[in-house]
Amino acid sequence: MPLNLTHQILDEHLVDGELKPGSSISLRMDQALLQDATGTMALMQFEELGEPRIKIERAVQYVDHNVVQLDYKNPDDHRMLQALARKYGLHFSRPGNGISHYIHMERYGKPGQTMLGADSHTTQAGCMGMIAIGAGGLDVAVVLGGHPYEISCPEVVEVWLDGTLNRPWVQAKDIILELLRRLTASGGKNKVLEFTGPGTADLSIPERATIANMVADLGGTAGVFPPDDRTRDWLERQDRADDFVELGPEDGAEYDDRLEIDLAELGPLVAKPHNPDNVAPVEEVAGTPIAQVCIGSSVNSGYNDLALPGAVLADRGGQIVHPDLAATATPGSRQILAAIAESGVYRQLSDGGVRMLEPVCGPCVGMGQAPPSDANSLRTFNRNFPGRSGTAEDSVFLCSPAVAAVSLLEAKICDPREYGEPPELLPMPELRPYVDDVHIFAPADEQEAERIEIPRGPNIKRPPEHTPIDDSLEARVATVQPDDISTGDLAPDGVEVMAYRSNVPAIAEFTFRHRDPEFRKRLKEWGSGLIVAGSNYGQGSSREHAALAPLHLGVKAVIAKSFARIHRRNLVAQGIAALTFSDESDYDRAEVGQTWSLPNIKQELADGAETITARIDDSDDELKLSHDFSEREREILIAGGLLSYLRDQDSSGADADGSGETGKEDEGGERSTQEEAGERAEGDGSGGGEGVIREAGQGVGGQHE
Repeated sequence: MPLNLTHQILDEHLVDGELKPGSSISLRMDQALLQDATGTMALMQFEELGEPRIKIERAVQYVDHNVVQLDYKNPDDHRMLQALARKYGLHFSRPGNGISHYIHMERYGKPGQTMLGADSHTTQAGCMGMIAIGAGGLDVAVVLGGHPYEISCPEVVEVWLDGTLNRPWVQAKDIILELLRRLTASGGKNKVLEFTGPGTADLSIPERATIANMVADLGGTAGVFPPDDRTRDWLERQDRADDFVELGPEDGAEYDDRLEIDLAELGPLVAKPHNPDNVAPVEEVAGTPIAQVCIGSSVNSGYNDLALPGAVLADRGGQIVHPDLAATATPGSRQILAAIAESGVYRQLSDGGVRMLEPVCGPCVGMGQAPPSDANSLRTFNRNFPGRSGTAEDSVFLCSPAVAAVSLLEAKICDPREYGEPPELLPMPELRPYVDDVHIFAPADEQEAERIEIPRGPNIKRPPEHTPIDDSLEARVATVQPDDISTGDLAPDGVEVMAYRSNVPAIAEFTFRHRDPEFRKRLKEWGSGLIVAGSNYGQGSSREHAALAPLHLGVKAVIAKSFARIHRRNLVAQGIAALTFSDESDYDRAEVGQTWSLPNIKQELADGAETITARIDDSDDELKLSHDFSEREREILIAGGLLSYLRDQDSSGADADGSGETGKEDEGGERSTQEEAGERAEGDGSGGGEGVIREAGQGVGGQHE
């Protein structure tokens, strides 16, 4: 049977299972990506595996999130990460070198390969013809250890792009906003979006990157573009011509679903507060006053994304940013920064009154440039969840660089099509002089690595300890939350909170601080609790802190109408039961303070029961809770978490499949290195994510070296 591109790549990397939607498959991963906000926990969890070096082709630790060094916390994290990378075999991209997704696209993306990243927007690498998946930090840690990544086989949706964009006023950002308008923020769950059609070939690599990046905001597993002549040209300009592989769907390939977008009919779109799928045509919101425009981030931070606003400012007689408005621009990488500096785009933006920021995530994750109170902010970013900007009661609109460019002149949202013929952009200089990896540091050789000591500052703490599940579970409802709760509600963005990403007890103090300020107080008084929530619980970032913090506070289970993909797996990996209502109307029965009991949960999990029995208070009236746990997930929950499960397998002499055969000696839970060093704090250390650990088996590990 002819294969689509997604199945070609998955089949090439398939270790176990069948490519049938919904079935469990294990995939060999070629690459891994970490960033500093997730990397501290991920690499400390890698240490728990007891492996002396990583066992995949390439892994890169970027520093692009926690860069506002208000005190010692962020510098201590960076120092530790650099030492961990040097010791265990990762490359390390220093602060200021650029945003992880953009640099990885420039320097490491390879058609036909797979990548797992401790960042939900890892999907951006699909622009290079990769299957790139975001996950929790622990999943990335075990992939670094040479294990395959286990996931529910996704459906493959063909997205046929017909025609061409009416550039520059209609842009790639409008394509992904149109998909969000059609599918919603959860419409891509357990799906890979494979882009085909003549409109696909018309898109540049940075344009494809914008779309693939925000596949994560559809809840999608991945998005992939076929590598073609544009991919080849991109790699040649990056001095990586040998990395090109020509791939594409085979003639007659089938898909699970199909969407069509006529690019010629597409107009500028804007996502209104407070979710990326709240999309409307620009004319519907035109005239809305704004106090801030922010251009750049991991999307829309390429050369043309910055050159268009610069040209708009310069083309209008040297007009400046409106006096009532503040504007910023963020290049995606040091390479882009050098390009706009040489071409004159930097001068156009700066002379026009745009504040030029260093190439880091910055305002996209609330690290500075928060908008003022009671004002609207217009951003070319990928998310506008409540409070993400750093202002609690923010009002953030998402748009393309074209909409941003004309709006910064008027201090209101404007339709760029009303500005007539577009200005001529300053041409991008030849990129080859800027292809320099001098700020990406290679790891130490194995002999030197053995002597490297890992510095750990006082803010760096081990993750919470896991304990096996009891026969029954009883706890009070600590909070009842609505639909579309994001991981940012559980582990907020911003300068203040992100400084504690390596300190779970400290970051737990911010859980639900905007949604339910009394939540933490209740759990401290009660000692344990449950979370009840609506649909799409845990959307957004892959940050496992959104599961680690509730675990530390004593959350035993989360019962929701539905879960976002990555967060559901983070909960399971932490030993927190992620259950859904068999009858969604039972959500309306939940009240804070009620005692809910799951009297037979351990036995029901062990027996593979399709539902879990629950009771509210002392009532004899039972309600049924559903789940979609695999057999291994049930075992993980019984063990109390993923690392506990691995240690049990290791101590019993069984592999992660339970077959009794280990892939290699001492695989899994060896921790002697740090115990001998006297560096261990209390707690076993754990984490979460979508994948489940399996033994490496054939085709994994050293063969890639």
